[in-house]
Order: sequence, then structure tokens, then C-alpha cells
Amino acid sequence: MKILVLNCGSSSIKYALYIMDDKSVMTSGGAERVGLDGAFVKVKLANGEKRQIMHDIPEHTEGVKFILSLLTDPEIGVIKSLKEIDAVGHRMVHGGEKFNKSVILTDEVLKVFEECSDLAPLHNPANLKGVNAVKELMPGLPQVGVFDTAFHQTMPPKAFMYAIPYELYQKYGIRRYGFHGTSHRYVSARACEFLGIKAEGTKMITCHIGNGGSIAAVQDGKCVDTSMGLTPLEGLMMGTRAGDIDGGAVTFIEKKLGLDADGMSNLLNKKSGVAGIADGLSDMRDLETAAKQGNEHARLAQEMYFYRIKKYIGAYAAAMGGVDVIVFTAGVGENQASMRAAVCENMEFLGVKIDPERNKTRGEEAVISADDSRVKVVVIPTDEELMIATDTMNLL
Repeated sequence: MKILVLNCGSSSIKYALYIMDDKSVMTSGGAERVGLDGAFVKVKLANGEKRQIMHDIPEHTEGVKFILSLLTDPEIGVIKSLKEIDAVGHRMVHGGEKFNKSVILTDEVLKVFEECSDLAPLHNPANLKGVNAVKELMPGLPQVGVFDTAFHQTMPPKAFMYAIPYELYQKYGIRRYGFHGTSHRYVSARACEFLGIKAEGTKMITCHIGNGGSIAAVQDGKCVDTSMGLTPLEGLMMGTRAGDIDGGAVTFIEKKLGLDADGMSNLLNKKSGVAGIADGLSDMRDLETAAKQGNEHARLAQEMYFYRIKKYIGAYAAAMGGVDVIVFTAGVGENQASMRAAVCENMEFLGVKIDPERNKTRGEEAVISADDSRVKVVVIPTDEELMIATDTMNLL
């Protein structure tokens, strides 16, 4: 069975084509900087060869179509026809309380999923574009949705409820759902395997840090709290999202700028975060370069970004009564040593001590804490795609 996995993020599209008999990867890669200047697609073939192809990708539909064309490309393609693909598994972000497990994407399911798009305005529409692009090019092919919110359904009410009238939860399901659940599920399990420890009895904090970011408190292998909320807007400062903000500030801004709800959502989701502080820069690589060149707004954005991550780690350590393992993953978490160093700085009181040499790793599984650190700090590259492919195979 060959399964294609599509993971349409806010500014990226990851993909991987699996042979599920042995879970080997025929090819994988991803489009980056979707909607931004300098967009490109990275391709990794089964023999390890890597290619980078510059290609204008104004939005996700074009990106998915281009990726599908690469699979059958005479030079770097790995299949002769798209008909060789047996199913497509999609990362789906928000299913509200409608979906708490993976499902086959029928028209009825997609209609219900589309109704949740206002809860994830950057991601759900991107997910749908991926699904529709596949339907257009490979009509009738089975497609499966794997939801980001599923892993966080083990949170207790004290963690997922908001302190608002209870009837708003009863009528509209307004509560914390959490996101990046497929990634948190993978790295929390993989970290235990990597360190040779059991999930039971382990207090772990998983930090999925990319253009979008979230942190989860994982105790005994189960999520007990997470930073994102009803939508992916809550929590950390992100590429273009504000993260935590006073609700009173939101209504104040609405009045001052004369914004309606859609306008305010656009400001908080697409014009805030790192980009809002650093004059439009939203990619952490661009931000780091600008900060080194003396851009004060970029420097401030970096400091705010690192500080929010540090605060959540401290909060979750307090909530769980300690922490045994801290995991960094996703694009920034796996590759930006300066972020990991800044976040873990001055955390010796918590038992966290980074080894500067070990921290120079990029994109590889590694222990980056010092030998005398009471808390193990590790980098675990996420593999959401394998989790999605496995769920797709099992469901079909």
C-alpha cells in the first residue's frame, strides 16, 4: 500500500510518500515560504539525494498541485502515475468537538470540518485546499483526516475550561482544544524510546516551535495541559499570531481602529506576533539575521519570542510538580540552537542545564543537556507524517 501524506501548515506544505508494508519513505519534502517571496520546495529521494527547487507558490492549492507533479516527474519522480497512490492522509487542524479521532473524509465530514474553519483561520482553509486539490487530480481516491486536537482530549476540565459562563461551553463548545497534537503525540513517545525510559512516571514538556508554536505538559504519556486554546491563536508568540493577549485589549483595539470581528481576527492571526513587532518579518531565520544586523525591532521580537516559551515551561513544571524531560521539535525547535539556549538560560534552579557543544545540533535526535543536568533536554525531530500515514492505513 502506498500512502501519500499532506501536511498543509500556515506557510508550508510537508509531504511524504510511504510504502506501508515496511513504512519506508519513497520520497519526501516540503514547500516553504508559501505566500512569501523566495518560495521553494525541498525534495528528498529514497537514496538520500536532496534537491531544492525554486517555485512561486502564492497559495496552498498551487503548492499541492506542484508537489503532485514532482511525484511523477521524469527526472526525480518515484512513481509513473498518480494511480499508484492508494490513499492520502491529511493533517487536519480543528474539528471542534465533532472529531476526536481520525476519519475518512467524505463530503459530509468535509462539510462539518469546513464549519470549524473560523476556529482555525490560518490552517483549516489550507487543509481543505489540500483535500480539494487531491479530489481534482485523483477523483475517488480515499482520503483520511488526522486531527491535531485528538491528543489533547485527555486534558482534565480544570485545564481545558475557560472562566466564562458555563453555558457557553454547553452551547458552543468554547474550551481549550490544543493543536499540533500529532506532533506532540509522536515526540513524547519517541523521546521515551530515545532515552530508554517509560512514559509512566515521566513528566515531560514538549515544545513544538515553528512558525506556529505550542507547548504541552505530558504526564504518564498523556496530555494534561497545552498552550493553544479554542483556536491556534492562544499561547506562544508566533510568526504572525499574537498569542496570549488581554481580552480587554482586543475590545479596546476594535474600538480604536473601528474593526469588526473578522478584521480583528485578521489582525491577531496574520499581522501580529513576530511580524507585528519586527516590521513584517515572520520567518525566524530572517528575524535572527536582522537582529544580528542591529535591527532593534527584530531584537525585541526575538526576546519576546524566547521569553514566552520560557514562561510556559516554568508554568507546566509547576503544574506537574516538576519535569523530567524537555523536548524541542519542529522547524525552529529542531534547528535554532540560539532559541534553545536562550529559553534554557538561567533555569538551573529547575534542574535544566544546557551543554553548549551538544546544543549545536540541527535536525537530529540528540541530548543537549549537560551530564549534571537533572532534567534531560532533548531535540526530537517530529514525524507527524508517519503518524498520519499509520492512522490512514489502520483506518482503511
